[in-house]
Amino acid sequence: MFAPRTTPWPLVALFTAGYLAPYLLPTVVGRLDSGLPLTPTQAGAVGSALLLSSASAGFLLASRVERIGARRLARFGLTLALLGYGGAALAHAVPAVVLGVLLGGFGSGTATAVAATRIAAQRDPHRATTVGLLGVSALAGAVYLTVPHLGPGHGQPLAAIALTSLAVWPLTGRLPSDAAPRPRTRSTARLPHLRHGLALAACMLCWSLAQNSLWGVSGRIGLTQAQLTETTVGAVFAVGLGAGLLGVSGAGALGPRLGRALPIGAGTALIAACIALSASATDLTAFATGEIAWNTLYPIVLSYVIGLAASLDPRGRWAVLVGSASSLGTAAGPLTGSILSTQAGFPAMGTVLATGLLIVAVPMTAVALARRPQETVEVAESVEVMEVMEVVEIPLDTAEATPAAPGHLTRAT
Repeated sequence: MFAPRTTPWPLVALFTAGYLAPYLLPTVVGRLDSGLPLTPTQAGAVGSALLLSSASAGFLLASRVERIGARRLARFGLTLALLGYGGAALAHAVPAVVLGVLLGGFGSGTATAVAATRIAAQRDPHRATTVGLLGVSALAGAVYLTVPHLGPGHGQPLAAIALTSLAVWPLTGRLPSDAAPRPRTRSTARLPHLRHGLALAACMLCWSLAQNSLWGVSGRIGLTQAQLTETTVGAVFAVGLGAGLLGVSGAGALGPRLGRALPIGAGTALIAACIALSASATDLTAFATGEIAWNTLYPIVLSYVIGLAASLDPRGRWAVLVGSASSLGTAAGPLTGSILSTQAGFPAMGTVLATGLLIVAVPMTAVALARRPQETVEVAESVEVMEVMEVVEIPLDTAEATPAAPGHLTRAT
């Protein structure tokens, strides 16, 4: 009998804590701009530094999670996030804020690396990923609705990330303290599917760069170009993240039924259209339509990309490396968006980003076609059966004369 699927809640909570900072990027950058003596470009650079620090943690720890231990590394990352973001929220000097943001970013990246590695080892990594995206979208939506009512200053969104890390810390007790026991296989330490993995990592860098170039300046588009208030912009973001919850729920229910190529390729093309619409918005209708549609599609496509990366290596190394490449693109996003919008304007920025997304959609779809979910499941199950079945030598003369006893050839659970 097959064991029922269970949700790895400690990993989902850790995933939420690690991903919250990128989801709150617009309000973090906007509050740094308005609450500290920083220009929009400088505030975008601080946001980029946060995400670059997060990406560096992923690259550094991609192959070390098993060796160090998931529990120990997760607690280290959450502690850094708590101290870094908490210190930045309380500080008022720009150097102290930047230092705290860098420490917090490294902590977020560490938590994300542990979560990605352990989720990739699950029987159904796509399901765990979608639940994690549901959690971070819901939490970020609540923060966007709450922060405008807490007064001005740069500290509120940073404090929200720090408090989330504190809340998740006790759940790390349910993570393995040492390297998780894994079946002995003949696989080497080399990364499998190198060509597909490198192609996906390069595409995800560009994909995330385009996404977060818009996301990093979305607040400014709503406030300056669409002439909306901060409360209205925050409400649009919250509704968009709520729509993302519905989208991710649908993606989780569908699972691999549609494959990965269609959600990744067609979804990226639709996101490109949403970016162009949002960047050219001059009123509430256009801004809300573009942002809500984009926030609906973004986590859906992201969940399938993460699942695709997890399918490339059951040890989770490609999941972490592709996620870190995505973080590099995310890190460059705020600064790129600020420079493009300042030099060419928001509509031209949207056109450039949309064109780039359409280009990278082609190789991403090609990798998804080459790594079909059903093939991955078949390989995984065949490896599992080979590992649990015991080879018994039976003499030929006995085999011909003795019938198999009923129940001896059963599927191990």
